[in-house]
Amino acid sequence: MSAIEVKRLVEPGFHAVGGVPGLHLRINDGDGRSWILRSTVNGKRRDIGLGGFPDVSLAAAREAARGTREQIRSGVDPVEKRKEARRQLVLDQKMGLTMAETIEQYLTSGKLDALSNVKHQAQWRSTLETYAVPLIGKKRLVDVDVADIKAVLDPIWQSKHETATRVRSRLEAVLSWASVNELRTGENPARWKGNLKELMPSFKTAAIKDHQPALRVSDAPAWYSALTQREGTAARALQFLIMTAARSGEIRKAEWSEIHFEEQMWIVPAARMKMRREHRVPLSQPALALLKDLPKMAGTDLIFPSRQLKPMSDMTIAAVMKRMHGSEVANGQLGWIDPVSKRPSVPHGLRSTFRDWVAEKTDYPGDLAEFALAHKVGSAVERAYRRSDMLAKRTKMMTDWAAYLRSQ
Repeated sequence: MSAIEVKRLVEPGFHAVGGVPGLHLRINDGDGRSWILRSTVNGKRRDIGLGGFPDVSLAAAREAARGTREQIRSGVDPVEKRKEARRQLVLDQKMGLTMAETIEQYLTSGKLDALSNVKHQAQWRSTLETYAVPLIGKKRLVDVDVADIKAVLDPIWQSKHETATRVRSRLEAVLSWASVNELRTGENPARWKGNLKELMPSFKTAAIKDHQPALRVSDAPAWYSALTQREGTAARALQFLIMTAARSGEIRKAEWSEIHFEEQMWIVPAARMKMRREHRVPLSQPALALLKDLPKMAGTDLIFPSRQLKPMSDMTIAAVMKRMHGSEVANGQLGWIDPVSKRPSVPHGLRSTFRDWVAEKTDYPGDLAEFALAHKVGSAVERAYRRSDMLAKRTKMMTDWAAYLRSQ
């Protein structure tokens, strides 16, 4: 056929155009037209596409058909060759994917939809774009290794440890997703156990370098007096916190069912303790009086609930101390500061204030204070043989502590 004759074909089906054995123009019902080379490859019938008409002319189709038949004669399967070429193209694209592009694909893949909290979704993106992308964003995904992950974590491991742990966990999730989607192979360089755990310093080592700002022992009575003048649930929670030397989380989630008024005791369940052991806290008369003056809110068993009847945030209690410090500064005073770091004291630092009071103002043994703080005391062997938590002695100590706070 000539080019004009080919152009005039309208009947749907395969039309042999001649010039090269097996070359046909296929016309679909919708008038779509394409070149097909019908041939036999390794005993199998093949319809090999050579492009659409008129984009590929008759002459070009015949030239392509000759080249394809030459490949078949030399033992090459043109269809499989094309598939392999496409696979290689995809592989090359994957090999060139950067870490920043991978993070973006992960964030937009729907993985974050499982997080119902929009704030948490935003934090995921923010932490990765702030700490990971600037350092390893331009690196090819397949080349990211343990040293790269460590380079991301090292600058914030000591100063922003909680943020660093979240960045590591999120990088591990991104890289795991990439492996499942065949974007990379090999071990996950952000894995913690048996990997980064052996390279990064422990959190306890980091914590030693930066103590929480504590209130000066001699300032505690005046500070406590100022605290009692403040209104609100957070102020009462902070008041209960310093009288019991408890952690903020233990106070914020404390429930009325844990208070035993007759025994004058607060029993904190193991699930809420850092050491995962039940902790008995003797309550002084001022602490009991504080509790008895508090209203019991309907719809919750929490002692210090938020307005939504949920545990208040740690920042809510910290804000009380921040405002107290600000009031002092506004009146021309130094404020409630740590004597060593000169930084404003914070709720967790009040535990150190209690510990300093025991050491500086009393004859109580240090172990007794450590029991009150729910710290590990003695070696593993000593703890195994010790059956008492010295409750009676701690009751006297906490009574004296409350009296000292109220001495102003």
